[in-house]
Amino acid sequence: MKKSARTAIAAALGTVLVLSLPASAGAAEVDASVPDGAGAAEVDASVPDGAVTVEVVAANGSGCAPGTATVTANSDRTGFRVRYRDFVAESGSSTDVTDRRKNCQLGVVVSVPAGWTFAIAEASYRGRARLAAGSTGLQRTNYYWQGSAANNRTDESFTGPLYGNWSTHDVAPALIYVPCAEERVLNINTELRVNGGASGQTSSMSMTSSDGDVDTLFNFAWTRC
Repeated sequence: MKKSARTAIAAALGTVLVLSLPASAGAAEVDASVPDGAGAAEVDASVPDGAVTVEVVAANGSGCAPGTATVTANSDRTGFRVRYRDFVAESGSSTDVTDRRKNCQLGVVVSVPAGWTFAIAEASYRGRARLAAGSTGLQRTNYYWQGSAANNRTDESFTGPLYGNWSTHDVAPALIYVPCAEERVLNINTELRVNGGASGQTSSMSMTSSDGDVDTLFNFAWTRC
């Protein structure tokens, strides 16, 4: 993606975050093999000095209508979080068939200081469920770098009766680093499905929780180029 085009898209969406990362952090266990031309990397336990910017360059899908998905820095400044305001799948006699499946694909670009690269080390998801007895729900997330065949996909199933908050967590089986000195779009595709079963009661799952504002959290693993 050319920088001028990316800047124009980011300006239109109006979502640019600056993470001021500290000079050091706790040690992280990472894979020193850096794929896709990133070169031999020297693993370092610290994080880079200077600013890191995170830009949302695309947001599409039935679960994230324009203006309903936002990205902010997490509290420890080692990643970012996504918050959805209207991401709900539901099934029942009063709902449409299309309401049973909702999805959102976000395109995110992370710019880092020279001499560093990063990977997504782990991700956490949470929301609320109202699943009647006999109903089921599915949360699926797939995230991958633009131009790379490698991806990390997770499926989590839920069975009713279930009323309240739900949460899932995954650790990347392998750290896929961005090639040094390159910017690539991180595609994040999230899906919710609900099957109401034979009860006829309305069941639902959402990517929004009532006890906090972290709906999806992505944590970085840093390494020097």
